[in-house]
Amino acid sequence: MKVLFIEDDRKISEFVKKGLRELGVVVDTCEDGEEGFVLALSQPYDVLLLDIMLPGRDGLAVLRELRERKNSIPVILLTARSALNERVEGLNLGADDYLSKPFYIEELLARIHAVSRRSNGLPVNAMEDGDLVVDLIAREAKTEQGKVELTAREFNLLGLLMRSAGRVYTRTQILEHVWGYCFDPQTNVVDVYIRRLRGKIDVKGKTSRIETVRGVGYRFNRLNEG
Repeated sequence: MKVLFIEDDRKISEFVKKGLRELGVVVDTCEDGEEGFVLALSQPYDVLLLDIMLPGRDGLAVLRELRERKNSIPVILLTARSALNERVEGLNLGADDYLSKPFYIEELLARIHAVSRRSNGLPVNAMEDGDLVVDLIAREAKTEQGKVELTAREFNLLGLLMRSAGRVYTRTQILEHVWGYCFDPQTNVVDVYIRRLRGKIDVKGKTSRIETVRGVGYRFNRLNEG
């Protein structure tokens, strides 16, 4: 999950960024509405967290322009408790959800997953493939043999691939979404994690759920499709 957070209060921005990163979310931040608008258009984010009161261009103006440009990135507005009119206007402009300040990081994460899943036409809280069930809220994976022990990186990698089953991700794209910073292009960290995941989620005697697309990257194939 890769999130853009546009917030001019540096204390809030750092708090949210730290909290979400500890829960496995890659977060980019900026403090200016104009800069944030450009970032939202120039990079692929899963969700935009958007404060309303911003310098340069306020949050509602950013949202309005994104929707006018047919940009469908899921948007969660962060508002003051008393800002009812702004919340209503934001929802009418195309916001997917709103959250009043102050808030708990766990609730923010749940809402991030919810709007991301809805935007892809998928069930909100869980993903399934055969006996594999991935709970996005509890951050757990299970099969008919029981709980699958996954590290935070493994869980995020599995979630990325499962959310877009059938889509090929290059190693660079996987690094950007799961690790959030640049590695040496020659690193084999993605391949190492893919091997670990296969060993934990694949069904004996069946084709691996995670397919290697030679010379390109990896994609998740559902058991009844692979």
